[in-house]
Amino acid sequence: MGPRTNREVVMTALRPEILDTTGLPAADRWPYFLDLAARAAAPIALVSEHVADFRAGSRIVDLGGVTLTGFRYQSLTGHRTPRLIRQSDPELYQIALTLSGASAISARRRETELGGGDITLLDWGRPHRLAHHSIRGGQEQATSVTVTIPRSLLPVHPDRVDRLTATRMSGTEGPGALLAQHLTRITRHPEQFRATDAPRLADLTLSLVATLLAHHLDAEDDLPVDVRQQATLARIRAFIDQHLGDPALSPRAVAEAHHLSLRTLHRLFTAERETVAATIRRRRLAGCRRDLADPLMRHLPVHRIARRWGFTDPAHFSRVFRAAHGVGPQAWRADQAEQARIDNCSASTVNPERAD
Repeated sequence: MGPRTNREVVMTALRPEILDTTGLPAADRWPYFLDLAARAAAPIALVSEHVADFRAGSRIVDLGGVTLTGFRYQSLTGHRTPRLIRQSDPELYQIALTLSGASAISARRRETELGGGDITLLDWGRPHRLAHHSIRGGQEQATSVTVTIPRSLLPVHPDRVDRLTATRMSGTEGPGALLAQHLTRITRHPEQFRATDAPRLADLTLSLVATLLAHHLDAEDDLPVDVRQQATLARIRAFIDQHLGDPALSPRAVAEAHHLSLRTLHRLFTAERETVAATIRRRRLAGCRRDLADPLMRHLPVHRIARRWGFTDPAHFSRVFRAAHGVGPQAWRADQAEQARIDNCSASTVNPERAD
């Protein structure tokens, strides 16, 4: 069998801090969550009907100054009061994406209701109230993703940002969809990124947030050039991911879809680690790897999986795969299956009840 390691997993992965109340005694869960919520941004007065047994968790990804947090929790309400602000003003903005459940935000004389896929902006230096209710009578937890950003880092004037506090912005279309995809991917799968990627991910997060706010303020042209370029690159990457299975996907096709010259497209990627063609190839190979390792796809021939991801020539696919991973796709697939069998046997040995 060939080696299991490959160049993409040797580097140290970006690691989240995972916190969960369910491992604590019921009486300790609510106080623990209060401390967790305060760490996410700043102290806030929280109440919940589930304090006797509050079930919640989070995945915190610190990018260095910019922090992403995926939350799940039972219904709660919070109030950032003037007294709490006088005690501590962290000078932070928070962008909140509701994933499931029903949310409501009240600030600056605005009352806004939010559902799944909606985004809103909070200024932790101003009073506000928020509520997020779980669904199906509390049987399913409410979920959200937030990003906290120092006010000083956001390249949009605070007076203009204030106009968007507690407003509803779509996270399912336009710049909001790009930001939502970015936040959910990082918080759910931080292992797909290297620890050394954190500064670049922080810059991209800032650019996507700024682009979303500027879009709603009709002020995209006021953004710095580098911010607009980052947003354009994010749109291009999203387009590439959506069209990986199309054999016609190429740098020229990407450029035409975004009304760019091929030269401009290549110039945008100058500061990236790889060219446009290399990005397409790497993302296609990642999709092939996932499918080749998936037991549910074991019945599919290698060439069928390759075709699903845009590789129409089996010989070319084998050469590209071997160049990237040191072994051919068939050998790599067999190695993954063997390793899964060993892992399952080891798990059954540790816990004999699972052998049945």
